[in-house]
Amino acid sequence: PPRSTLFPYTTLFRSPADFALYQNYPNPFNPVTTINYQLPNQSKTIIQVYDILGIEVAELVNEIKDAGKHSINFDASKLSSGIYFYKISVSEFSQVKKMILLK
Repeated sequence: PPRSTLFPYTTLFRSPADFALYQNYPNPFNPVTTINYQLPNQSKTIIQVYDILGIEVAELVNEIKDAGKHSINFDASKLSSGIYFYKISVSEFSQVKKMILLK
């Protein structure tokens, strides 16, 4: 089976006051939700979505983003109902949040 990369470690390297990953809305959602996040400086940013087994099902962002508030829409129309996790990874910060897809 595929190896889970969702929870290789749980240490946060920076205070969430600098970096922030906000709860998606709406939540529960069907089939589109919005994820907001904040960066204190220009950073290589990766946002990935994982299923309940920790298998990556989508990569929403993988690029250098400017400092400030950002928003991304996630269309889960091709996924099954269930619990999913979304993870932001920046060189100094990593955080995971849960979302629920109800079809």
